[in-house]
Amino acid sequence: MCGICGIAIPAAAGRDVNEATLLRMRDSLVHRGPDDAGVFLAPGIGLGHRRLSIVDVAHGHQPMASADGRFTIVYNGEVYNHPELQGALEQSGVRYRTRCDTETVLHLYERDGAECVHQLRGMFAIAIWDRARQELFLARDRFGVKPLYYAHGADGTLWFGSEIKALLEAGAVRPELNRAMLPDFLANHAPSGEETLFAGVHRLPPGHTLRWHAGKVTVSRYWDLPCGSDESADPGKDADLVAEFSERFTEAVRLRLMADVPLGMFLSGGIDSAAITAVMSGLVQEPIRTFSVAFAEREANELAWARLVADRYRTEHHEVVVSPGEFWAAVPRLVWHEDEPMAHPSSVPLHFVSALAARHVKVVLTGEGSDETLAGYNRYRMTILNRRLGALLPRPARALTRSMLRLLPARSDLGRRLGRTFLALAPDLDALYFDNFAVFGRQWQHQLLSPALRAELAMVDPYAAFHQALGRVPNAALLDQLLYADIRTYLHELLMKQDQMSMSASIESRVPFLDHPLAEFAARLPARLKLDGMTTKAVLRRAMKGRLPEEILARKKMGFPVPVGAWLRGEFTGLLDDLVTGERALARGLFAPEVVRGIVAAHRGGVGGHAERLWALINLEIWQRIFLDGEPVEQILPVRGVTVRRAA
Repeated sequence: MCGICGIAIPAAAGRDVNEATLLRMRDSLVHRGPDDAGVFLAPGIGLGHRRLSIVDVAHGHQPMASADGRFTIVYNGEVYNHPELQGALEQSGVRYRTRCDTETVLHLYERDGAECVHQLRGMFAIAIWDRARQELFLARDRFGVKPLYYAHGADGTLWFGSEIKALLEAGAVRPELNRAMLPDFLANHAPSGEETLFAGVHRLPPGHTLRWHAGKVTVSRYWDLPCGSDESADPGKDADLVAEFSERFTEAVRLRLMADVPLGMFLSGGIDSAAITAVMSGLVQEPIRTFSVAFAEREANELAWARLVADRYRTEHHEVVVSPGEFWAAVPRLVWHEDEPMAHPSSVPLHFVSALAARHVKVVLTGEGSDETLAGYNRYRMTILNRRLGALLPRPARALTRSMLRLLPARSDLGRRLGRTFLALAPDLDALYFDNFAVFGRQWQHQLLSPALRAELAMVDPYAAFHQALGRVPNAALLDQLLYADIRTYLHELLMKQDQMSMSASIESRVPFLDHPLAEFAARLPARLKLDGMTTKAVLRRAMKGRLPEEILARKKMGFPVPVGAWLRGEFTGLLDDLVTGERALARGLFAPEVVRGIVAAHRGGVGGHAERLWALINLEIWQRIFLDGEPVEQILPVRGVTVRRAA
């Protein structure tokens, strides 16, 4: 895996790329590519590259130029059908200098231009300079497994990079909070669309290309996931569909074993990672290296489940247990790695298990993407049920229920649960899905935002990206709509977490469930093979029947539990006094002080439901201190007596 960056300046601007600036951009990404580095400079263009060598380790230096020097590429990713593409290109007369997929992408672009992306099966972020046309081409893989950010200046200059910090190193933008994205962040863990929390910084959407020419930028979609289950499929043919899914899944895993370096598997003990481990075991000769992470707290420890799978497939298994002190001590550095506030506490253990894996391998496979393509989240089932029942409940009855719920004690768990059902909520997606599963829904934000900011953002829709996605599939069934919207929004942040936390330890992660032919097949499966009553991911469970331990197949989804709430009531509750209700945090004027203090007091008093909210507020403040205030990471959140373990 690699890090890429670059600057394109139109001739009308009357200047060229500064080499020192380009080198700063490139070397801010050293963790993404510690094995090699290179730059390309020509009038009006500069490209930078950091390399983590995976395939054809001895060759493949980037930037890489075509034989005639017209095209120059920097590239981050893996194209898994590269051997087949290379064979076809060589048969047509193309001569190769390396065995790298980078060269395959370059030759395809020489021949097919922007249309080459349709032939690429894998994960990628690509930048290619065309000297003859004085044109820069950027492309991102279909699901956005690999990141690509850019800023477009008033004079037409374009800066791009694998991480936002590369743009900041170049001075492409002045670090400033994009206030219009704050409602999206507060509701959905992270900005869900093309904008980021940095004003002026955009991400190239998954499945899109960007052309820059003479200072003008054109962004185009080249792929979209089909939306619409085939409900006409005969239930008697379900066994055939399960068998075909199994074959496609095996192929997706096999393709992702392409490497000239050791690879392994992140093993959580859930069905996704267990299924990949099971398939891998039949495709390799040597024992699989598996890696697991947990906390000492029983409710946040799945190691027994991971060991069950490791024993079944006789893997070379490794584990790490992270203490609360190590967790909090690592947070500021990991916010720096993510460039934006960490959306999920599970980013932290993901970094630790990546550091563990980096001592043994350079590539890992992970189970990301299964929940969004195969309906793995319980919220899908709850939303469908609530909408169905809510349509039968008269509005006056719903209003009466809400009034009665207000009479319950503030700490009532029953009241909170009932308040999130059709008995109290309007039967529309905004109420039943978006607000219901938001960190800070609309009502919460109305209270939380300071009066001035609330007025400024009154017309901002926190779910704009979700609504835009739903607008593309208005006639699809409800489950298909929810899956499509989450794939186009929520999944992006999960993939960025996976990428940035693995790259923080300089290892590459691969996601078989997001092999696009497999995902396209899954999208067309009848809904009953995704969500079958109470059973999520039905097709995967049926495909793995007899191959995985029954205990794994029958397990309820656990996610990756992190006991942040308990820690913030206990030994680390003092963090709230600094990062949430502290004078410096409140002086930013974003939030109403009395509401923030109320959240902290309620949490300390044992009222549940606030851990996610406090995590969001803590991370937002740390992010602002690092990127907006320029405070050194090492000075933030000191935890006495704790040394953070790093990769050997």
